[in-house]
Amino acid sequence: MKEIPQISEAEFEVMKVIWTYEPISTPEIVEKLSKKSDWKPNTIHTMLARLVKKSALHARKDGRMFIYTSLVEKHEYVEQKSKSFLKQFFGGTLNSMVLNLIENDQLSNEDITELKKILSMRDKKEGEK
Repeated sequence: MKEIPQISEAEFEVMKVIWTYEPISTPEIVEKLSKKSDWKPNTIHTMLARLVKKSALHARKDGRMFIYTSLVEKHEYVEQKSKSFLKQFFGGTLNSMVLNLIENDQLSNEDITELKKILSMRDKKEGEK
């Protein structure tokens, strides 16, 4: 698996906009993020520059503005963060996390029903192979 850059929570918010709308210009990013946060345009520009420096984004100059595309796939980033989270807090095993949630009454009946449905669909999918 390729090296995924470390992305802060704020930078992740920027990446979510880019993943949804790419290719996307700086003014469009600023507009979309301004609706969801109280960040100033300069803050957003700084985060974009950091993401380019980290090789998470590619910036292409188009006239007087930049057009951004991601160099990191969303699913790759989420997979890496999920594995890191499981390793850090639950010894790398999903069953430890689920057991913790169950023991601490963090799963609602709806959550449990949804998990059963997901596992059932996975079993059917595996059976088709």
